[in-house]
Amino acid sequence: MKTKIAFAFLAVSTLLACECALAEDSDSDRSHPKAFVKDSAITAAIKTKLASEHITSLGRIHVDTDNSGVVVLSGSARSQDAIDKAVSIAQNTRGVKAVHNQIAIRQDD
Repeated sequence: MKTKIAFAFLAVSTLLACECALAEDSDSDRSHPKAFVKDSAITAAIKTKLASEHITSLGRIHVDTDNSGVVVLSGSARSQDAIDKAVSIAQNTRGVKAVHNQIAIRQDD
């Protein structure tokens, strides 16, 4: 039950963040609040999609987005399939220009 509530909260907050971030696309300066919100919205959207796919190693995959829409995936996953799925999700997220994969396979968790 807690997972469902957390997922619902994450989905709603992602939608709200995306709405704010996509309202205006003048974010050439990262210090500008809208640029930060846009970056956070992309990161949140990717994390929400990863959660909806039930990737078991989600907690070990870290997502970071820079002001240019470049996403860096890092951490570890249990299989190459999980890594490929995470990269695919990131690549197919609105606002993402490029994805850098730094996820390692680690099966001992």
